[in-house]
Amino acid sequence: MTWSTGLVGLAAGLLIAVATAPVGVSGAVFLLPVQLSVLGVPSPAVTPTNLLYNVVAGPGALLRYHRAGLLHGPLTRRLVTGTLPGVVIGAVVRVFAVPGATAFRLLVAALLMPLGLWLIGRTLRPARPTSAAEPSPRAVTGLALVVGVIGGIYGIGGGSIIGPILVGQGMPVARVAPAALASTFATSVAGAATFALLALTGSGDIAPDWHLGLACGLGGLIGGYLGAHLQPHLPETALRLLLGALATLLGALYAAQSLR
Repeated sequence: MTWSTGLVGLAAGLLIAVATAPVGVSGAVFLLPVQLSVLGVPSPAVTPTNLLYNVVAGPGALLRYHRAGLLHGPLTRRLVTGTLPGVVIGAVVRVFAVPGATAFRLLVAALLMPLGLWLIGRTLRPARPTSAAEPSPRAVTGLALVVGVIGGIYGIGGGSIIGPILVGQGMPVARVAPAALASTFATSVAGAATFALLALTGSGDIAPDWHLGLACGLGGLIGGYLGAHLQPHLPETALRLLLGALATLLGALYAAQSLR
């Protein structure tokens, strides 16, 4: 990695985290296209590099939740219990089933476009309060397992997917957010380690780009702290619309590229 590439990664991680931390969306979702198109990280090494970003960038927000006493509830344990084995399965699938760039771009598009449209729709038309029962503990763990597999393939840890799902089922954001971030951090550690082990037994670009992942993660660590600090002073509606539009446009771009 050259100095210029490292600086670009640091800046990208910082800017993305500043924009995403205030709305509770994982910056890894938006860092992945930057790694593919700007920084030239090869596939499938881009996935563990993204997981490494989560590992380095996550502790800032987790420390804030820990000090508030929000990381020790049963929801955190259920999410981690499901997503940890899921991310290992997803890493194996990523290496042996969908290593090609075209298939991976389709997966990126399939995740980013619905996520972006969901963010826009929920912002423009907030859901009405509902009295529906929360998912059972078994359902939460099973959902976490599925999301962990998806996160292992995509390189985002899974927390940014399961968070909106649980909130949509009636759980308060204040309860879901710390648990989702904790599961993202835990599964990112497991996922990055799994890819590193798979790199010892396979060929090709499987191991994470350690230097670039650390550079992006350092930027994310700083940006996440700044974003959390700025959150009370920023218009949440505008940020959610911006993130939704960005995710939708990036998904559409990768869908078009994969179909060429």
